[in-house]
Amino acid sequence: MPAAAPGFRDTAAFHLARSQGLWADRDGAAPRARAATTGPPQGRPGGPFRPRTPLPPQGAGPLRPAGPLSAPRRPVSRAFAAAACLVLGTGLLCGAVAGSWLTEGADTRTAAQVAYDNGRDAWHNAPVDALFPPVVDGIGAGPGGSDRRWTRVAVAPDRACRNAENPSLAKALAPAGCVRQLRATYLDATRTDLVTVGVRTVKADQDTLKALRHRFAAKGLADDADLMPRTYAPEGTPAAPFGAEQRATWTVRVLIDIPVVVSAVAGFADGRTVPTPQPAADAVRPGTTTVAAEAGLGHDAKGLADRIEATFRAAAGSTTRTTEASP
Repeated sequence: MPAAAPGFRDTAAFHLARSQGLWADRDGAAPRARAATTGPPQGRPGGPFRPRTPLPPQGAGPLRPAGPLSAPRRPVSRAFAAAACLVLGTGLLCGAVAGSWLTEGADTRTAAQVAYDNGRDAWHNAPVDALFPPVVDGIGAGPGGSDRRWTRVAVAPDRACRNAENPSLAKALAPAGCVRQLRATYLDATRTDLVTVGVRTVKADQDTLKALRHRFAAKGLADDADLMPRTYAPEGTPAAPFGAEQRATWTVRVLIDIPVVVSAVAGFADGRTVPTPQPAADAVRPGTTTVAAEAGLGHDAKGLADRIEATFRAAAGSTTRTTEASP
């Protein structure tokens, strides 16, 4: 037998190891890595032995190169929620902006504030017949609850406040300022009594008028004869004889629901003088025996002032009911 080539091992173990890989490949199992040998096998040219690279298992997909992991996909429900929040937030923001635009020019005053502001303009916004009606009925306004009726006989042109009123009264009312002074004179149904009603529209706000009203009450200014209002007695009218000496009774009221001061002064239509005038609040008390009380002049002054006060409130839109004079 010829000598064996160098490095060749003719043993049963060698042949068994060589055939195991072939049987494994045929059955579909992954081949085992063979240990490297230092010498080439019998009858095989080349360098040192290199183990065979294992094949991938059958049915496996193509290998992919290793790389960075991709970011996980965001769930669809979360995307919808984010979109809904975006839409809702945008709607709320747009609604707030639109609301501010709409309310920027809106009138936010209360009904009382509107009436107060309207009261300042009533003297030129309302017709004279609405403010000083040609005929005024005073149901139950006379002594003992008797009815009265007054007919307008003269209306003074509206004028600025300077020199339009008794200077002492104008000074007492100065803290309220003045916009316009209006006056009209009425004659009662018996043609024996004359009443001049004055309405002074002022500039002051409600707080100032409240303070002024309190001052009139605390100091008794409404009953001060030095502050008695002037008459309006134009020539050629039934009011012509009604001068300063004919004044018998008066009332002065500082209103606070509208910026107005209402006054009234009454006297005899025949020109009789009255040496001691009396405030209307005193002349209407039962049992009073003064000239003004017995003639019913106090009721004339108070009753007509009540009703003209009501016409100015109506023109301004005030719902406050007329109350007895000065606080």
